[in-house]
Amino acid sequence: MPQSEVPLPPQAPVPDKREIVRLLSNEANQQELFRRADAVRKENVGDEVHLRGLIEFSNICRNNCLYCGIRRGNTHVCRYRMDEAELVEIARKAADMGFKTIVMQSGEDMYYTKDRLCRIIAAIKKFDVAITLSIGERTYAEYKAFREAGADRYLMRIETTNKELYHRLDPQMSWQQRYECLLMIKELGYELGSGIMVGLPGQSIESIAEDLLFLRDLPVDMAGIGPFIPHPQTPLAHEKGGTLDLALRTMAVMRLLLPDINIPATTAMESLHPNGRIMALQAGANVVMPNVTEGEYRRLYELYPGKICVNDTPVHCRSCIGLKIMSIGRTVGTGYGGHKKLNPKKTRQNKASVKNGKIFLRYCQ
Repeated sequence: MPQSEVPLPPQAPVPDKREIVRLLSNEANQQELFRRADAVRKENVGDEVHLRGLIEFSNICRNNCLYCGIRRGNTHVCRYRMDEAELVEIARKAADMGFKTIVMQSGEDMYYTKDRLCRIIAAIKKFDVAITLSIGERTYAEYKAFREAGADRYLMRIETTNKELYHRLDPQMSWQQRYECLLMIKELGYELGSGIMVGLPGQSIESIAEDLLFLRDLPVDMAGIGPFIPHPQTPLAHEKGGTLDLALRTMAVMRLLLPDINIPATTAMESLHPNGRIMALQAGANVVMPNVTEGEYRRLYELYPGKICVNDTPVHCRSCIGLKIMSIGRTVGTGYGGHKKLNPKKTRQNKASVKNGKIFLRYCQ
């Protein structure tokens, strides 16, 4: 029987923390987990793979995260930032290639003010695309302005819910502040994307399980799971990296927890294995984000070593991933690829009210 056709019980139990830990730890039976996740994916979001055109428009960042290649303290990085016209033109070319979502990603570069980003968003929106922002922590007023300018989605990884680990790896940053940013983004009507890194130094399987439950309870509309890959120009250069298998198991469990969300086959997985993204698509993923950044920028935006496709063109990347998707019997989506919320369920979760930029939490059924 083909992998995507393995049947699941119609009312498969939702894993609790104990079961999640067991699934994450069970390497011997991971193929069965991947089959289960793929079947849940097929039942809930179908066989379409949604493509997002990724523009990495600045590698300048005010933060100093220990694991990141573009951290503020890395003096070996050749820094760049695109001007408004250049960024909009790359987005236009991506739209002409058929991308229906543009992802604008950068370090936390405050050169891009609220007004500057609103102009860029409004210009790109004219190309009939959905816009995802991945630009880090901003104020409530900025999030609101970006939304009103036309941004549809916002991606900001929590990385880990272990606060001690977070503060050790992200010095001078606040886990609580990042969490409150996620709540503000959700309250303002964005589709919310978040995610975690797997295999961080000091991270336990139990911690990963708690991360997944956190993402479920927000709940997110998109969850990105990527392996930790040590960058040679960071303080974690000599730490052991995360494994592809654990990242795939984590992603598969995420699919079981939130059956109808969007889950990308992250590029980092292909840095660890030539077919990493295809393996992810066969273990629950339904989104791929080909890089449409042009020229030398592709190489200079190096969060981790071994980044794929740095010498390719956007056209080549779009063609290549399309062929790979079709080779496993899937189709390339032609719509905006938003979270359809096919099977809304009542889950106990944190919700936020935001008034004048302040957070009021309530726990509701």
